[in-house]
Amino acid sequence: MNRRDLLKAGIALPALATTLAAPRLARAQAARTLRFVPYADIAVVDPHFSTAYTVRTHALAVFDTLYGTDENFQAHPQMVAGHVVSADQLIWTLTLRPGLVFHDDTPVLARDCVASIQRWGKRDAFGQSLMAVTEELSAPDDRTIRFRLKKPFPLLPQALGRASSLVPAIMPARLAETDAFKQVTEVVGSGPYRFLANDRIPGARVAYARHEKYVPRPDGVASFTAGPRVAHFDRLEFNVIPDAATAANALITGDVDWVEQPMIDLLPGLRRNRDIVVEVKDPSGMNGQLRFNHLFPPFDNPAVRRVVLKAVSQTDCMTAVAGSDRSIWSDKVGIFSPASALASDAGMEKLNGSQDFASLRQELVEAGYKGEKVVFLAGADVPRTMAVCEVTAALMRRLGFNVDFIAADWGTVVQRILIRRPIDQGGWSAYCTYWSGLDQMNPATHSALRGNGAAAGPGWPSSPKIEALRDRWFDAADLAEQQALCREIQLQAWEDVPFIQLGQFTQPVAYRRNLTGMLKGAPVFTNLRKV
Repeated sequence: MNRRDLLKAGIALPALATTLAAPRLARAQAARTLRFVPYADIAVVDPHFSTAYTVRTHALAVFDTLYGTDENFQAHPQMVAGHVVSADQLIWTLTLRPGLVFHDDTPVLARDCVASIQRWGKRDAFGQSLMAVTEELSAPDDRTIRFRLKKPFPLLPQALGRASSLVPAIMPARLAETDAFKQVTEVVGSGPYRFLANDRIPGARVAYARHEKYVPRPDGVASFTAGPRVAHFDRLEFNVIPDAATAANALITGDVDWVEQPMIDLLPGLRRNRDIVVEVKDPSGMNGQLRFNHLFPPFDNPAVRRVVLKAVSQTDCMTAVAGSDRSIWSDKVGIFSPASALASDAGMEKLNGSQDFASLRQELVEAGYKGEKVVFLAGADVPRTMAVCEVTAALMRRLGFNVDFIAADWGTVVQRILIRRPIDQGGWSAYCTYWSGLDQMNPATHSALRGNGAAAGPGWPSSPKIEALRDRWFDAADLAEQQALCREIQLQAWEDVPFIQLGQFTQPVAYRRNLTGMLKGAPVFTNLRKV
């Protein structure tokens, strides 16, 4: 019987030492500590620097945002008490709530917020759009933030309340004034938990302590990052456990409280355990994606990228991730999330998973591929990522690419994809990742869709036509016009191929039943208790 059979049969592998045997004091301390298993280590602690969801999860614990986002994707005042918009919609005046304090005991001032927004606005897709229409961003006094716009931008609260990758986190101006393309290594936020740099063990543990001076919003309903954010735990521990079976066993024995992304194969056994809850908290799903480096051969050539597009099979990718259960995955995923009103079938025949490899290899030669090495990065410690990496790398080999498959931990991949140099100088050619459907609902939040070259995310695609259509989307009069423009964007994306969608699956979380108050959306650590 192999390891997968053992897991499916519910037979536990050797577990970590259980807290049940701990003395009374240790049990009391455990009740005040939340132990969380992230899908990978947190390699970057700068909330504006990386789109990795490990960074987002870290950011939502440590930092606060001017607006929060509820589970229905609506924005609500969070750090701000409220705002006033001029009659012509060109001036937004935001007023900070009183009593906001950073973790270094300095007050949160409007100039800190201005510096933070300006830094974030250089990196995030939504932030770039907001800053492009901002004539002036100023802090007239310590509690007032003022946007003077070139034209109306009604999505301003949604931008400043972005709750997924590249969180618009507020940090002290002395840190926010750091070049947006250089990492900030000192972590100082004003959110419900403080980062404990001295407790960090790379590859093993990241720790946080409750921010005693945090003042939750006094009104509203707690929903995702909106409403009161109340920290009930004294300490958070992110325990990095690369082996999926070991993580599941730690949950069963009570050594950890919450596993962010349990392996799909392990779910039946976890569901049979009466002390474990398995449920979907992000119903928008996880969209697999193949990213190319557009700066260097061979993927600087759109004709080469189009050959790969023809060959990719979303069915093969999702079967590798989630097996044969079609209820949890979809293989007909376009540019926008299937959950979005902007999703369409425009040009979907381009993604046909062609198996005529003889013809495709000839097309690849005709497209201009000259045998250049393809450095394919794979996150070996993230099962869902490794699965699609193996499928797409094997596909590339069948097409005739000279593939150098480099498997590393996800933290190493996250660092390396930021390198813009050629592969013989430490660069890369392709990698696979995932985006929450939340991030692919529309052109504003869809970071992977940006075609603004050096200002885009890793891969740095350039597509003036997509950018022009995206700008028009912001000015659309109604949903019908937005939908028409998104069909055009999708058709253009099949031509320019900034990335390739690999399908979508629904990823549940698993947690101990005595953990209550977990909200929908990405992991947040407020409003949770152990009972």
